[in-house]
Amino acid sequence: MVSTWLNSLVSGTLPTGAGYFGGGTTGSVASTVDKFTFPNDSRTTLGTGLSSARLSPAAMANSGTAGYFGGGYTSSAVDTVDKFDFSDDSRSTLGTGLSAANYYLAAMANSGTAGYFGGGYTSGNVDTVDKFAFSDDSRSTLGTGLSSARRYLAAMANSGTAGYFGGGYTSGNVSTVDKFAFSDDSRSTLGTGLSAANRRPAGMANSGTAGYFGGGYEAASVDTVDKFAFSDDSRSTLGTGLSSARYSPAGMADSGTAGYFGGGNTGSNVDTVDKFAFSDDSRSTLGTGLSQGVSELAAMANSETLA
Repeated sequence: MVSTWLNSLVSGTLPTGAGYFGGGTTGSVASTVDKFTFPNDSRTTLGTGLSSARLSPAAMANSGTAGYFGGGYTSSAVDTVDKFDFSDDSRSTLGTGLSAANYYLAAMANSGTAGYFGGGYTSGNVDTVDKFAFSDDSRSTLGTGLSSARRYLAAMANSGTAGYFGGGYTSGNVSTVDKFAFSDDSRSTLGTGLSAANRRPAGMANSGTAGYFGGGYEAASVDTVDKFAFSDDSRSTLGTGLSSARYSPAGMADSGTAGYFGGGNTGSNVDTVDKFAFSDDSRSTLGTGLSQGVSELAAMANSETLA
């Protein structure tokens, strides 16, 4: 990734990868989409936000091409899926949305192939996993959903191999991590789940290496960050967690370089963005956070070529 950046500098063109945080609640429901450009982490706010203000959507991306924000809640649950073209950040809305209006869901993607929205809440908790083929944005619904119906979960993916849905709430918090193999969309459940039963965490991944679930609510808000090594799905917990305990943040990653957890609620909504360097999992906090304090948001990223 460093060599890619240097080669681009020599040629006079810098990488155009970026991460996007969208929607959520600031005290009122938001449609804002904040963009953080890699590698300098500068923030701009898109002139075109989501097609409607909503909280608790989910987001995923076809890196190098487009990102998607799906579902959420305005005055009721919605099935809308907004697509942002990474070439110019223009927004369109898919003709086919989610299979049902849904919020408190999670999303992850097999970049170049398909994205997945899973779990959430309609008239009750659901185990549904909707799959969107990136070739034409067509939707199908997996025959095998989550191992249990739940809301308030998070997701991340090892692109090309498998995606993971972790944590959430059934009739209580759960530590479950479900794994979907991208080769056939089959589901297994990891023997080792999160380090504690947790609802409202966020997820992000360094594709090819490890995925991370951070923050959330156990008996209280937590700053915990659990790391799952993709080589064997073993779990460790980082010595350095988030800069503050909070629930309902969002996560995205510049795969190969760093992951980001932004926003959330500590007792009030925050604009904080914590950055974890994948080389050593060290944490820094960006000088420029989100454009406003916000929780129950979603995030996705254009990592250009995934690591």
